[in-house]
Amino acid sequence: MAEELKLFRTWSSPFSLRIVQALKIKGLEYDTVLEDLSNKSDSLLKYNPIHKKVPILVHNGKPICESLVILEYIDETWKQNPLLPQDPYEKAMARFWAKFGEEKVLVSIWSAFTSQGKEQEEALATTANNLKFIEEQLKGKKFFGGEIIGYLDLAFGWMANLVSIFEEISNLKLVDAELLPLLSTWMDNFSNDPVIKELWPPRDRMVEKFKAMREPYLNKVIV
Repeated sequence: MAEELKLFRTWSSPFSLRIVQALKIKGLEYDTVLEDLSNKSDSLLKYNPIHKKVPILVHNGKPICESLVILEYIDETWKQNPLLPQDPYEKAMARFWAKFGEEKVLVSIWSAFTSQGKEQEEALATTANNLKFIEEQLKGKKFFGGEIIGYLDLAFGWMANLVSIFEEISNLKLVDAELLPLLSTWMDNFSNDPVIKELWPPRDRMVEKFKAMREPYLNKVIV
C-alpha cells in the first residue's frame, strides 16, 4: 500500500519551506495543499486545531505540526540522507541552536526590521550579538552539519533568503560580510545549493509581501 504524504503550507512561509527542502533532500514524493491563511480550510483547522497554522505534514492520515518537529519526524521516518547528527551530543547541540534561532535570532531580526528609532537600535545590537554566536558555530565548516546540508541548516535556512529581502526593504545591514564572514559565506552556499536554489519563492513577490507586513508596525501610534 502506497504511503500518503501531504504538506499543508503557504507559498511564502519560511517555516513551510523548511519542510519542502527536507522532503526534497530525502527524495520523497508528496502532495501540496496551498493554504490562504485569511481563509483557512476546514482541513487545516482539523489537523492543527491548537495553533491553526502551517506547516502541517500529514502522513497516512496522521498530522504533524510545527516545522522543527516535522523535520525530526521526517528524519526519523525516512533514514536516507540523514539531517540530524548521529552522535547524541551533536544532536542535542543542533536542537539547542535551532531553538536559539527561533527564540532569539528570528525575534531580534524581526524586531529590527519592524521598528524605528531607539527600539530599532536596541534590536540591531541584540541581533549583532546573537549572530556572533551563530558565526562561532560555522568555524571550519561549509554548513552547520559539516560538508552537507543538515537539520540546523534547514532551521536557519530562512536567513539565506529573508535577510537580504529585509535589508532591501529597510536599508538596514543585518549581516555584514566583514564582521560575519562565515555566516555570510554560509548564506551564499545554502542559498545557491542546487537542491535549495530551485525552491525559493519569487523574490519580487516576497519583497512586496514583507513590505506590506512591515507597514502596520511603522505606522503604529505610541500612546
